[in-house]
Amino acid sequence: MRRALVVAGLVAVLGVAADGQEWAGFRGPSAGVAEDHPDLPDTWSTTENVRWVVDVPGIGWSSPVVWGDHLFLTTVINSEDQEAPRPGFYLGDWAASTAPHRWVVYDIDASSGDVRWAREVSNDPPGRAKHLKNSYASETPVTDGERVYAYFGNKGLFALDFEGNVVWSKEIGPFPTRNNWGTGASPVFHDGRIYIVNDNDGQSFLAAFDARTGDELWRVNRDEGTNWTSPFVWENELRTEIVTSGSDRVRSYDLSGKLLWELTGMSTISIPTPFERFGLLYLSSGYVADSLRPAYAIRPGASGDITLPDGETSSEYIAWSWPTGAPYNPSPIVYGDTYYTLFDRGFFTSHDARTGAEIYGRQRVAGDASGFTASPWAYNGKIFAMSEDGDTYVIQAGPTFEVVGRNSLEEMVLATPAVSRGSLFVRTASKVYRITRAQ
Repeated sequence: MRRALVVAGLVAVLGVAADGQEWAGFRGPSAGVAEDHPDLPDTWSTTENVRWVVDVPGIGWSSPVVWGDHLFLTTVINSEDQEAPRPGFYLGDWAASTAPHRWVVYDIDASSGDVRWAREVSNDPPGRAKHLKNSYASETPVTDGERVYAYFGNKGLFALDFEGNVVWSKEIGPFPTRNNWGTGASPVFHDGRIYIVNDNDGQSFLAAFDARTGDELWRVNRDEGTNWTSPFVWENELRTEIVTSGSDRVRSYDLSGKLLWELTGMSTISIPTPFERFGLLYLSSGYVADSLRPAYAIRPGASGDITLPDGETSSEYIAWSWPTGAPYNPSPIVYGDTYYTLFDRGFFTSHDARTGAEIYGRQRVAGDASGFTASPWAYNGKIFAMSEDGDTYVIQAGPTFEVVGRNSLEEMVLATPAVSRGSLFVRTASKVYRITRAQ
């Protein structure tokens, strides 16, 4: 009990410890920005600066998360042979497999690469189809330093202690999704609760669960179709909000599930996760087939409908916006005073994070990449953009665009890496790497 109280005193949004070294959920404590460290690499390959590499069976695009010397990730292993995902942009509708699947949570020793445990939490068929490029383990787990919480959108929510014991579980879903593309929104931890958003083509909802017991504390239905964006707990100067991006509208709720404000004017699919910097909330939604692909910076304190009138780009609660500034899959990043956007088709832009003023327009990162799905990350004055081909382009931060390096892992990548204690942890289609200068 005493350990629980100590951990609770250290934990903030996503269960991040005060030292900033823990990467406890999707994109870490600062929306992809890691603490500078002399051991963090800017060059690597499948052998260069690799401390260890571990094979991971099955298919899963969840990001690794790190707490201390524990690295957690999830995967789902089909008992039958299946077609492997491939990079690039393509539509498709695949039938649901009826074969048993192993739904597995891993704990890997972050120091040595040894697998501590691989806990199977279910062996049922998935029940619903998914896009070939998606996985049944695309939701990134989250940890509070005592437990890891793994959410599979087609199976449910599972709490495991650091010894690999399932403490509690909740069956949730499966639900029908747009074009049978599957699921991908990750859970978040905040102040003893787990929040999940499940936007689907049946009944979408936002729900809160007690992290200790698994009890469902509340659930609010959402008039929303399928989306893949994770919720964000925004602790601003006025209050704490749960922000959920969507295709019909962005909605913000208080901690009891009461609607605070909403905004229409997103694209028809929402994937990027909201985040905060300088007291502003950043939202984006950029389905590639839409003409409206907006990005917004929101001030705290809004209520009711804050949708912009036609032709307007700012208001009392919208600091700035632009209608075609959002990517489809990657979440943007604020590094220093600058808001950077990585577009799926390999372009990169830079804007002033506070005002939205353009610093430089679209610049080509790579002309030969299949596309970009993983969100960019940053440290040591560099921004890193990893393509679906497994090539990471190193971009110099600052007012002038310059690609200063390219590193290849020679395998498909959709997962956003984790950064902790001088190391980069990268998940590819079949492996997880620890990459660091310290050898």
